[in-house]
Amino acid sequence: MFPAPSVFQRAPLPPATRESEPRPEQTTTATAPRPAPGAGASDAPAPAAAPARKRDPYFDNVKYLAIVLVAVAHAWEPVMDGSRATRALYMLVYTFHMPAFILISGYFSRTFDMSAPKVKRLITGVVVPYVLFETAYSLFKRYADDSPDTAISLIDPFYLTWFLVALFIWRVTTPIWLSLRHPMLVALAISVLASVSPEIGDDLDLQRVLQFLPFFVLGLLMKPEHFQLVRRREVKLLALPVLAAALLFAYWIAPRMQLGWLYRANSAQEMDAPWWSGAVMTLAMFGCALALTIVFLAWVPGRARWFTVLGAGTICGYLLHGLALKAAVYAGLFDRYTWLSDPIGLVVVTLTAAAAVSLMCTPPVGRALKWATDPDMSWAFRKTPAKR
Repeated sequence: MFPAPSVFQRAPLPPATRESEPRPEQTTTATAPRPAPGAGASDAPAPAAAPARKRDPYFDNVKYLAIVLVAVAHAWEPVMDGSRATRALYMLVYTFHMPAFILISGYFSRTFDMSAPKVKRLITGVVVPYVLFETAYSLFKRYADDSPDTAISLIDPFYLTWFLVALFIWRVTTPIWLSLRHPMLVALAISVLASVSPEIGDDLDLQRVLQFLPFFVLGLLMKPEHFQLVRRREVKLLALPVLAAALLFAYWIAPRMQLGWLYRANSAQEMDAPWWSGAVMTLAMFGCALALTIVFLAWVPGRARWFTVLGAGTICGYLLHGLALKAAVYAGLFDRYTWLSDPIGLVVVTLTAAAAVSLMCTPPVGRALKWATDPDMSWAFRKTPAKR
């Protein structure tokens, strides 16, 4: 998909312990110990320190900016009715924000091999958060929204918890995708078939899992050279007219297109569209999402910024911002303050959502929620047998 030019010969990025993020210890550069004062030539040299690699600030920037777009787009949903411009912006952002996030997740899942340590990380970092937050979202709706019939069902993801289910399924199938000769063609075929198969149903939100699959597989196939390629000056300049054309097209199509095509949660038949339109729209949406993802990746800063540190806490921002938004909806905030749908109100909503999710991504919040997002469950697993 992205040919790797020979001028970009860089060492591959460090593998991630938790495949979606670099290792915490990879935050300092490798340094050799200095000799003690007065050490003579006869003194034995000190052993070299084990190299410790840095986190790449570019990917932390990508994750943070992507999660901000996710939160802002979710906040626009209750206030965009009646505004064609807001609906167009919403559609534009929704076209690529999750594909970009999924692509990066796939990129950091390349080393997943079903080994015992990685399976443990998958359970503690994906399965446990899903169980806890799926329960929390369901109970929150039951009591905050006065919906006593709301059931806790782990096979029917509530709101945004579908991504954790998808990440689990995608990651455990990583060895399969990496062993295929043409994984992208297979993933696109599965995505197309899912879009025309209403029999799949709603269990585990498999429609989304399968229709978003190509972006995860594409991330698995990406190499550091590909990200260097999309960040070249020529690509950045080309991205500007592409973004302008996308904005104009989104404004034109906003009142004509069903939002369901962006969510990828239903088949074409379930949206009262002819079955063949599912295949056409799946491929068209993939192309549009890929183009806008490249635009997004091209303009993400590569150096450390004030928000770079927040990129390591996107799991907290993702899971918590949904609770905050649902609280506002259950409280009738958007119905009571109708001015939030006005231009000034949209600016307020946008800035509030961006600030809130940024706060949720901060290290103190991450440490406070570590018991839920990355618990220490050594007691639940067998100790690795010693080698004979």
